Amino acid sequence: MTARGDRILGIGLLVLAVAYGWVAQGWPEPFGGAETVGPETFPTLLAVVLGLSSVYLILKPDPDTKWPMGRTGAEILLSIVILALYAFLLEPLGFVISTTLAVSALCWRMGARPVSAFLTGLISAVVVFVLFNYALELSLPAGLLEFE
Repeated sequence: MTARGDRILGIGLLVLAVAYGWVAQGWPEPFGGAETVGPETFPTLLAVVLGLSSVYLILKPDPDTKWPMGRTGAEILLSIVILALYAFLLEPLGFVISTTLAVSALCWRMGARPVSAFLTGLISAVVVFVLFNYALELSLPAGLLEFE
């Protein structure tokens, strides 16, 4: 990818950041009124980080970037597939199960042993779930683990 390719990618990501941030602002106000931390907070922060990164990519592209081929390119493509499946399975399976699976698979692909990768995925999913649901009071989908 050349400097021109970096700029095109930066423009595309900037459009994505603006659209993502715009949609996040349209989410309904939580029950009980407006709060400083609501359902739009985290997506808005992600949109800002993506937007700033995109602007940097547009203004300061790497002139001699080479797109990875072979095994590295295949690993990147596999990671994208795992993340797309994660987004698709988040609601039906729930946050803890889908995050455990995604983080475990990514850790394993980065060289962790299967048991270590699974434990990393499980612990990180449970910690983030507890932080969001109980500390920030932002509910994440429970999916299959929902008890009624």
